[in-house]
Amino acid sequence: MEITFEVVVFDAADLAAESSFWAGVLGGTVDAEDDWHMVSVDGRPRIGVQLAPNHVPPEWPDGVPQQVHLDLWVDDPAEAHELVMSPRRAE
Repeated sequence: MEITFEVVVFDAADLAAESSFWAGVLGGTVDAEDDWHMVSVDGRPRIGVQLAPNHVPPEWPDGVPQQVHLDLWVDDPAEAHELVMSPRRAE
């Protein structure tokens, strides 16, 4: 068996918000379909976002525990914090 494609997929009740967030963080773009969005970076798929209308997002650090997360190493943690906390969305 050969794996020809792999991508991490997040469930989300709001596809646009979730995919725009990750596209903004990763500097990518969103290819949107009705119940599926693909975030690509430099033309390569990186993260899928799948419609899950009843999805309950995690509330960190208290509340609903995280279900999955990505570890991202950055050279400037303060700049990364500002980016992910800003209301900016991918175009």
